[in-house]
Amino acid sequence: MTEPGDTLLDRLGRWLAGRLQEESSGYEPYTPSDAETLRRTLEPGDILLIEGNQKISAAIKYLTQSTWSHAAFYVGDALAEPEDGTERRRLIEVTLGEGCVAVPLSRYRTYNTRICRASGLAPEDRDKVVAFMIGKLGLKYDLKNIFDMLRFFFPTPPVPVRWRRRMLAFGSG
Repeated sequence: MTEPGDTLLDRLGRWLAGRLQEESSGYEPYTPSDAETLRRTLEPGDILLIEGNQKISAAIKYLTQSTWSHAAFYVGDALAEPEDGTERRRLIEVTLGEGCVAVPLSRYRTYNTRICRASGLAPEDRDKVVAFMIGKLGLKYDLKNIFDMLRFFFPTPPVPVRWRRRMLAFGSG
């Protein structure tokens, strides 16, 4: 059943997002991450780069010519300890299916990862960025823009350049 105001593009976007999030075969991490080591090493404000194993990860790595296909923001102990006894959520990330969510470090224990740290960032600036990211929790991913990404996979249409620009402007979310 669809939600009120749920358009055909929204439903199609969710279906496509589900397909793109399916795992690719043949992924093998060469340096799996240990959650406890990551917790001791990471500082609030760090970015954890992840080599994903989903179908969309392969597309992102191809388009960006990078090893990394996903990023998560480390907030440390800024989020409350879960009352149900599950692992504390220390990362904030945005995914196609879930939107902006907090996840535990163990989510990426079987992935290749790398830490990025802004060395010139003052502690009060780090705190502001952490608060900003926490404020974004719960936002949903705009699935209509997934169609803009799909254009990279189709050949250039045989139309004049000026019409192509109009086609892009017309279809842009």
